[in-house]
Amino acid sequence: HRPKVVFLENVKNLVTHDNGNTFKVILEILQEKLKYKVSYKVLNSMTHANVPQNRERIFIVAFDPEQVPNHANFNFPDAIPLTKTIHNILEPGKQPDKYYYSKSHMYYPTLEKSMTSVNTLYQWRRVYVRENKNNVCPTLTANMGAGGHNVPLVKDAYGIRKLTPRECFSFQGYPENYILPNYLADSKLYMQAGNSVTTTLIERIALKIQEAL
Repeated sequence: HRPKVVFLENVKNLVTHDNGNTFKVILEILQEKLKYKVSYKVLNSMTHANVPQNRERIFIVAFDPEQVPNHANFNFPDAIPLTKTIHNILEPGKQPDKYYYSKSHMYYPTLEKSMTSVNTLYQWRRVYVRENKNNVCPTLTANMGAGGHNVPLVKDAYGIRKLTPRECFSFQGYPENYILPNYLADSKLYMQAGNSVTTTLIERIALKIQEAL
């Protein structure tokens, strides 16, 4: 079976990995060995999906020219205004206690001193707190499930807490009615959210692919 379209996604650094050799091999296989027509572009969820997460990823779309004669009509979606803020994503009200830092926690004094705004998210970087100056969510990663220290932090009316798994999936564009498996531990849900793609951006690219088919 030879697919009409190959649609790939990876971290932005794929382009520069091993001085660009890794990406060069991928393109050579797709273009020269498999004879696909290839387009690629780095897109950010906050500029191309109206999702307040700073998530840059490279997207590769390859068409079989014999099956898709209009492949040259494909273009990646244009940038769109970011109208959503973190407050469109954050769950209202008090969240379960397990997500909050207690005042007796060894990191609490540093967090309390550094986390002064309720309009952005923060990251604990082992020895200091990083504020996200663009007031969006930092890139969600799979290692959020490893110990939990990589889960972004927020200051709300009830204290300082981690994002919940539900909020992480929402920052990936998942709808509110998407059901998270209740048999999975939070660590697994965090990991899956970080490993996921921004669904609304994938949808925009898929619609552009559909137009070319």
